[in-house]
Amino acid sequence: GNYRVQLYDPRTNGFAPSSPEIGMHVEVRDPEDKIILSKVYSSEGKFTFTSHLPGEHVICLYSNSTKWFSGTQLRVHLDIQVGEHAIDYANVAQKEKLSELQLRVRQLLDQVEQITKEQNYQRYREERFRQTSESTNQRVLWWALAQTLILLVMGAWQMRHLKSFFEAKKLV
Repeated sequence: GNYRVQLYDPRTNGFAPSSPEIGMHVEVRDPEDKIILSKVYSSEGKFTFTSHLPGEHVICLYSNSTKWFSGTQLRVHLDIQVGEHAIDYANVAQKEKLSELQLRVRQLLDQVEQITKEQNYQRYREERFRQTSESTNQRVLWWALAQTLILLVMGAWQMRHLKSFFEAKKLV
């Protein structure tokens, strides 16, 4: 992802275009809450990470500046790219000296790999959703059975109580 931090300037009543005195600490955690990336950057930067787990990742950006505590405001611009869109293929072609055809094949292979990962992730989500649905279904069934049982017990108790009431009043 790319980010840029701007510091509020009360004199201009706006945000300054660049703030070299402010640094950002970037921390990325995977779905199991393990730290994948923890690094201090300048006020503008680019960070990349690769995760091997599907799911929700947490990205924390926080300032390492003491100006934060003096009441000034910060504006953070964040641009996150996921999958094969995060790869700079021009840079890859230059480093590995790939021809245009080889580079296109590499892009297609990366796209196929990304599609496979997305399909696996969707299967995982579908399985979790199915488990949740079945669990909810089972709970609803047991709740309905419990309500029916309570209703039958209360009906039998009321009938018995009314019968004893009428017998006591010698109406039956």
